[in-house]
Amino acid sequence: MWTFRTGLLIGCTIAVAVGAAAITYERYDTQTLKRVKRRGELLCGVNTGLPGFSNPDDKGNWSGFDVDFCRAISAAIFDDPTKVRFVPLDANERFKELQSRKIDVLSRNSTWSMARETGYELHFAGVSYYDGQGFMLPKTRKIDSALELDGSKVCVQSNTTTLLNLADYFRANHMTYQEVKMDHLDDLLKAYESGQCDTITTDVSQLYAIRLKFAKPGDHTILPDVISKEPLAPVVRQRDDEWQLIVRWALYAMINAEELGITSKNIDAALKSDKPDVKRLMGTEGAYGEELDLTKDWAARIIRHVGNYGEVYERNVGTGSKLGIPRGMNELWNAGGIQYAPPIR
Repeated sequence: MWTFRTGLLIGCTIAVAVGAAAITYERYDTQTLKRVKRRGELLCGVNTGLPGFSNPDDKGNWSGFDVDFCRAISAAIFDDPTKVRFVPLDANERFKELQSRKIDVLSRNSTWSMARETGYELHFAGVSYYDGQGFMLPKTRKIDSALELDGSKVCVQSNTTTLLNLADYFRANHMTYQEVKMDHLDDLLKAYESGQCDTITTDVSQLYAIRLKFAKPGDHTILPDVISKEPLAPVVRQRDDEWQLIVRWALYAMINAEELGITSKNIDAALKSDKPDVKRLMGTEGAYGEELDLTKDWAARIIRHVGNYGEVYERNVGTGSKLGIPRGMNELWNAGGIQYAPPIR
């Protein structure tokens, strides 16, 4: 007996008879990679404007940590990091636009959580940046610890994980606060600058970026307290395993390259290396690229055009950038941090 069940328009149904029973499998193949190749460019969802992570200049040229990750995916597919169209999205629309296929990947300071994967039917491909929620306030308040924030008026953005974290932290420490909630980041900054709130809370990385927007960044202090876990990760739709693997391993290739000492400057030497782990990453041994439906040199393309994880971090948000954020937890596992990638083998 064969039984068929109607699936999504983008899928197909496979029925398998086992004895007297019928088992129905639904296979969904959204074929994102094929659409990206056919289109000739990657559609990448990014923040509307966050210095160091995704920010356009006055000519519309995008730069930043999250921007470079999308360029890395483009490099792996096209051997060209410029074949990306950046789609600016605010917090309210980012996951919906990904669901509705307006973008191929979301690379926009988004926290990986269970509710987001199950509620939006999305997958977070891998942690690109380990972050945590913090607080920023005017130096004139002369506060050194978040435990001194009792009675504060706190600006917080709607539809983010920061809302619950904020409530949990103040309740756990028996403090009161007044919530000043805004839908858009720009409105949040205006509220803070106009004095509607005396504290602003979001991910620490975002606080560093926000501070650069003020006329006098030095007048604002970011407290050392980190009150939550905020693993930021690129996001893809569920039911497209091939695409998820490409996005995930693009990130892991960059992390592995840094661990192996392979940079955009010594990539040609790495291609001649006799070390087995380097040869596998560079594609001179094995068929790892083909297994992703890419070329043998997919990872070498990423490193040549964009760089390894450390290069991307330092030029965009590291101590040599305007943000000046120490690597901290984002340092490699063998250098005091927790950033870690599975091996390519």
